[in-house]
Amino acid sequence: MAEDQAIKHFQELVSSDLTIVDPTSIQIRANALVARLKALNRNANAATRACKQATTEARHDMDQTHLGLQNLLYEKRHLEREIDKCRQFASIYQDVPLYSLSEFKTLAPPEARSDDVLQNVHQLMLNRLSFELVERQRLDQKRKELTAQKEELLKHSKLKLATVESVKTQIESLMKAAADIQKRVDELVPALPPSTATTPAPT
Repeated sequence: MAEDQAIKHFQELVSSDLTIVDPTSIQIRANALVARLKALNRNANAATRACKQATTEARHDMDQTHLGLQNLLYEKRHLEREIDKCRQFASIYQDVPLYSLSEFKTLAPPEARSDDVLQNVHQLMLNRLSFELVERQRLDQKRKELTAQKEELLKHSKLKLATVESVKTQIESLMKAAADIQKRVDELVPALPPSTATTPAPT
């Protein structure tokens, strides 16, 4: 390495016989070697700083990667818990009385009971629920229509009953008035004796 060579040159310079070497030459070589050592020292410091910076950046990247991994593990655990909750969730559809499968195959629209649907358990259940909803809405609408018809019939029935009661009251009043009139007529026109009754003349 360059450092080893510079140190070797220093050792050679120190170990040489100074009495036979020109001092100026030694000074020049010593200055050159010192300058070389200073340059090598600067390079070493720069390399050290670069190494520390690279180490810091690598540590930062590793920390970020570790943090990301921890986040992923947390997300994984969260999703696993949510999946368990979904698997344990008792949906209301499990308690809803549905048309039997045979009834569904008979009554449902063809597109809701195709071969592909019948082979897909999930889609089949969705279609059965949708069909059940449509049927219940249809039946509820029919119930409302029948209820409206019933109310209308009850209304007409009440009107007819009121008319009948009114007519009945009028008849009773007329009958009572007729009885009163008959009584007064009987009081005003006494009954003729049987002996005075005349017989019609023969023709």
